[in-house]
Amino acid sequence: MNTRTRTAALSDEDLKHPHSLRAFRGLKLLVTGYLGLSVLTLVAIFLLRHDTEMVTDAVWVRVTIVVLSALLTFAFTRGVARGSRRSFLRLRIVSGVMVVAIAVIIAVPGLFPLWLRIEQGVCGVLLLGVVVIVNGKHLRAKFAK
Repeated sequence: MNTRTRTAALSDEDLKHPHSLRAFRGLKLLVTGYLGLSVLTLVAIFLLRHDTEMVTDAVWVRVTIVVLSALLTFAFTRGVARGSRRSFLRLRIVSGVMVVAIAVIIAVPGLFPLWLRIEQGVCGVLLLGVVVIVNGKHLRAKFAK
C-alpha cells in the first residue's frame, strides 16, 4: 500500500472535481504568497539587523515563528491537495490560529514596529483567504466523508 492510499481521504473523483481543483489552486496561491512574503521579511530583517529601532529582538522572534508556520502551512496545503484528511485538519487549525495571532499583533499598540504590523496585516489577509477556503462548504463536505 502506498503512502497516498493510506493517508488520502478523497477519491480521485473528489480530487479532480472542478470545485476541488479551484479550491486547491486558491490555497496554493495564497499559501505560496504567505510563505514568500514571510521569507522576504526574514531577509529584510537580516539586512536591516543593525537598525535596532526597526529590528528588535521581538521582531526576530515573531518573523522566525511566522516563517516556520508558513513552511508548515505550505506542507499542509500540499497534503490537502493530495487528499490528506490530517493535512486538511492541520491547515484549518494553523491558519485559524495564525489569523487570531496576527489580529492581536496588529491590535496591541507598541508591541511591534508599524512596518511589521503592516506586513502581518498582509499575511493575515492571505491567511484569511485560506481560512475561508478550508472552512468552505465544498472542502468540508469532501473531507468529512
